[in-house]
This record gives sequence, C-alpha cells and structure tokens, in this order.
Amino acid sequence: MSRLHGTKDFWIGALRAEGPAFAAAVAEAPPETPVLSCPGWTITDLTLHLGEVYRRVQIYVTANSTTRPEGVEAGGPPPELTPLQFFQQGYDRLMTTFDGLDPEAPAWNWAPQPKKAGFWPRRVAHETSVHRWDAQLAIAAGEPIEAKLAADGVSEVLDTWLPAGRRTATGQWHGVVHLSAPDAGQDWYLRLRGGGVALLDTDTILDHDEHHARAEVTGTASDLLLALMGRVSFDTLRVAGDRPLLDGLRTG
Repeated sequence: MSRLHGTKDFWIGALRAEGPAFAAAVAEAPPETPVLSCPGWTITDLTLHLGEVYRRVQIYVTANSTTRPEGVEAGGPPPELTPLQFFQQGYDRLMTTFDGLDPEAPAWNWAPQPKKAGFWPRRVAHETSVHRWDAQLAIAAGEPIEAKLAADGVSEVLDTWLPAGRRTATGQWHGVVHLSAPDAGQDWYLRLRGGGVALLDTDTILDHDEHHARAEVTGTASDLLLALMGRVSFDTLRVAGDRPLLDGLRTG
C-alpha cells in the first residue's frame, strides 16, 4: 500500500485553489439554494459552517496548548458580516496563520494523532475541498477533487476519521477491504474488526498473512473520497465482493 505523505505546503497549496473556488460557487448561488449533498442545508448554512470551522481552527492553532481551548463554541458571524464575508474573513486569517505555522507546535485535535499544529492544514484542506464540491453541486457545476489531494483525503479517512470512531453507522464489520484509485496510483488495504479498523502495509505484509480482500472498490480518487464522506453512493464505483462491509467505512 502506498499513501501520500503530504506537507504543510501541499495542503496550503490546495487551500489556495479550493477556498476561492468555494467562494465563487457560493457567490453564484441564491442564499436559500439547497445543498443536495448535505440534506437540510442551504448555501447559507454551508457558508456559515465553513466560516465557523476556520474560526475554531484559528483558535486551536494559536492557543499553544494540547488541550481543547475553553469557550471555542461561542462564535458565529458578527451581525455586520454576510455569510460570505464571514467565510472570507476566516479564510484570509487562517491562511496567514498557516503560512507562518510551525507544524510541530502544540495544538489540540480530536484524532488519535499527536497533538501538533500540523494536523490542521491537512484537515482544513480536505474540509474545504469536499465543501467546495458541495457548493458547486448546488449550482450544477461540480468539479472532481484533484487526484493527489483526493487520495490524501482517502488516507485521512482511513488513518484519522475511522480510528477516531467517526462513522455514520454503528455495527460490527469483519474482513479486509481493498480500495483502489488508478488515476492517483494509490491502493489501500484495511482490516475491519468489529468496530475497529487497521490499515495494512502490503509492502511489509508476509505471504502467509491473511489479507485477501472480501470487498474491493475501484474508482477515481475523488469518487472514492466522496463515497467515504457520504456524498455519493459506493454503487457509483466499481464494487466487487461483500458490499455491506463498505457501510463500516462511511464517515459522512
């Protein structure tokens, strides 16, 4: 299994493209336009959500602490700002902060990873790219997520979201799943054990180890990520084997 090892510059570069693309899509849509991939949300809701994510992350990466800052829930847009202005203000501030960020600095996060600031540029890049897709879908202009970024997003689901227990379903799943994104030259093998998950490194696995996949999914990196994040059905990809196993992979 090969996985991308992104850097702060890689994720900031992605944000420089995805943030403006999100803003452009939002600016084109009437405020009450439904976001079909986020049932119950409008474009206004989506814009406020992403602006609020930026506001909170700004606090996390500047608090210089590995514990969650107090009072972070108290926020929202000032009354003088429109939702898009709130988003843009948060984006601009966070990009400035990220540019000067020391990835090794202490910073709280909700995942099993070390509590370091380098967690957040990756998380925000993927949060923004998926919501950019949501916003573009709302105006019938959805563009796929760039292959390398999407492949790292798949890795993030597998090494961060699932180990943190952030699934949409509860259940017990048992077996190996193989995900393949030929456009990004990436493959992932993971073993589901009850409610747990373990990534398998096929470069070091022994021949006698049991790693035969009970389910295999092939598609573009973008479609794989969107399926894992609950934006599209796995049925839109090429699936072979035990389809119900895939319910244990969805995080959105």
